[in-house]
Amino acid sequence: MAMKGKNCVAIAADRRFGIQAQMVTTDFQKIFPMGDRLYIGLAGLATDVQTVAQRLKFRLNLYELKEGRQIKPNTLMSMVANLLYEKRFGPYYTEPVIAGLDPKTFKPFICSLDLIGCPMVTDDFVVSGTCTEQMYGMCESLWEPNMDPEHLFETISQAMLNAVDRDAVSGMGVIVHIM
Repeated sequence: MAMKGKNCVAIAADRRFGIQAQMVTTDFQKIFPMGDRLYIGLAGLATDVQTVAQRLKFRLNLYELKEGRQIKPNTLMSMVANLLYEKRFGPYYTEPVIAGLDPKTFKPFICSLDLIGCPMVTDDFVVSGTCTEQMYGMCESLWEPNMDPEHLFETISQAMLNAVDRDAVSGMGVIVHIM
C-alpha cells in the first residue's frame, strides 16, 4: 500500500510469507529501495517477487550508469511496466506499487501496476496484495488530502494494521517507509 500526503509519500507492506494457511517466515522483504527517495513494493508469488526485484535492480544500475543521474519515479514506472509486459504471456505473478519523490522537484508520486504492466497513477492511495478489499475500505475511511509526514505515518499504519487483522493470510508485522 502507498499513500500520498503534502510533499510526502509513504509505502507499507506486511512481513508474512506463507503458503496458504501455513506460515514460512515473518521477515520476508516486500519493499525494495530503488533510490534515495524511491521504493517499490512487490506483492505476489515469492519467487517472482525476488526475480522482479533483482531484474529491476539490474536495469536500474544500467540506467544510472548510462544516464549519470538518479531515476525519476515516472521513469521507474515505465521500466517496471516494460519488464512486466515483456512476460505478458507467462506473467510474473506480482503487483508492484511504486512510491517516491522526484529527485529534483521533490514532487510526490505513487502508482500501482497489474500483472502485465498496466499502470494506475493516482493522487490519494494505491493498494495490492491479498487483502486489497480490506485495504481499500480502510484507506477510503482514513485518507485525507494534504497530510503531513506524522499524520501520514499514523494513517498508513492504522490502515495496514486494520486491514491485515481482517485477512488470515497476511500480517505478522508491518514495515512503513516515509519520504
